[in-house]
Amino acid sequence: MMNLAERHQFILSRLQRDQYINVVDLCKELKVSSVTIRKDLKLLEDKSLLFRTHGGATINNPYTVDRPVNEKEKIQSTEKNKIGMAAAALLNDNDSIVIASGTTVLYFAKNIAPATNLTVVTSALNVALELMREPSIEVIQLGGLLRKSSSSVMGAYAEQVLQDFYFNKLFLGVDGIDLDFGITTTNAMEAHLNRKMIGASQKTIVLADSTKFGKRGFGKICGLEEIDHIITDKGISEQIVKHLEGLGVTVTIV
Repeated sequence: MMNLAERHQFILSRLQRDQYINVVDLCKELKVSSVTIRKDLKLLEDKSLLFRTHGGATINNPYTVDRPVNEKEKIQSTEKNKIGMAAAALLNDNDSIVIASGTTVLYFAKNIAPATNLTVVTSALNVALELMREPSIEVIQLGGLLRKSSSSVMGAYAEQVLQDFYFNKLFLGVDGIDLDFGITTTNAMEAHLNRKMIGASQKTIVLADSTKFGKRGFGKICGLEEIDHIITDKGISEQIVKHLEGLGVTVTIV
């Protein structure tokens, strides 16, 4: 059995490799109790070597902050564009889709082929402006309270309008994906609108670069089991992919 220093080294090495570790898995591998593992994680967090989460720990700060859309658009831009291209490839002629807000879904909108016949409902002003120039795409802009930091609308009016539609696909941008807590955003009202979108859609497709994993926003959108498909980049760890696939989520890596 490993001593304290050896356990800590094992935990940090595994965390460096996988970005996220689970208490249950560590108990099995190290053959110690969950109480021991939680004490180890607390000691390592006190030394600023990791961040504890519900049921485990992550190497990155799991709590996201709200930032302006023009600032977020510059982060991971190459990866976001690749994710957007992969998402656009999932579209079929005559699809009716709903597009939520976020910089990754804006890259998706930029990659939609002009010849595609679509009906698009969106809460994102920048997405609507991007698609309005395409004559083959019918765009319906939701109304409501303007959230300036994300260039999108939210609130009761937007949710009410959604009740009149049903979509083939929802393309959803998120601020955080936590294996225990689920899919999140930094705004509770936006999270509520996103839940309404999920309820109105046949399939939910999350567009998220790998930096979103292991992070948690203020507002929970849904659990991972409610997601059908996640498109992300090569920075995602194999452990997270296996966890998602175990829940029945299709994972596309670009």
